[in-house]
Amino acid sequence: MEIIPAIDIIEGKCVRLTQGDYLQKKIYNEHPLEVAKEFEGAGLERLHLVDLDGAQTGAVRNWKVLEMIAGKTKLVIDFGGGIKTRKDVDIVFNSGAAIASIGSIAVKDEELFAGWLIEYGPDKFLLGADVRDEKITVNGWIENTPIPVYEFIQKYSEKKLNRVFCTDVSKDGLLQGPSIDLYKNIIARFPALYLIASGGVSSMEDVNQLRDIGCAGVIVGKAIYEGRISISELSNFNNGNP
Repeated sequence: MEIIPAIDIIEGKCVRLTQGDYLQKKIYNEHPLEVAKEFEGAGLERLHLVDLDGAQTGAVRNWKVLEMIAGKTKLVIDFGGGIKTRKDVDIVFNSGAAIASIGSIAVKDEELFAGWLIEYGPDKFLLGADVRDEKITVNGWIENTPIPVYEFIQKYSEKKLNRVFCTDVSKDGLLQGPSIDLYKNIIARFPALYLIASGGVSSMEDVNQLRDIGCAGVIVGKAIYEGRISISELSNFNNGNP
């Protein structure tokens, strides 16, 4: 299973929110590059980089942080937050992201996103399924929709987009464990899906459990910053020594 550490950015700084609430913001490091280099130094190869300013305003904002990390590490970066237009997509790729993480626009403007999948190829995108009670939420988790997560995944699987990261927003930032049953249900319905779990991971026991149920990857954020999971533990797991 692929370990993907997360860095969330507000005003160029590494932060974490609780359940997506910008009022519950905690700054962990004012220099995200330092954090990224620590991940790289431990042998981790991926990075989930989230532009929270972009997610809030609806346009990519922290692309310079992306550019700096991409230019000074070899991490394979997926970048999300505020990608609403083709210009945003180009900024993200030109700034060094290997993959663009797409959530709200895939819900709000299916035709536009389908065009990007054709133009850039589905391998350039990671579909973000943010979920509350098995229904998709959008716009930084503020807006609920009636769309079942399974219907959402099915729609884009038919368009050859088979990499999805799924966040149960009720779990995110609480360090109370991930939504195991939700992921089991998704895997049962879509056995060929490359499913990345996100939200609630609090310990290596959680990571091991997600691997055992068949998740292809896991995004780990707050558990690292709060000292619940050490970077060396993630490195050992990546090297086959859980």
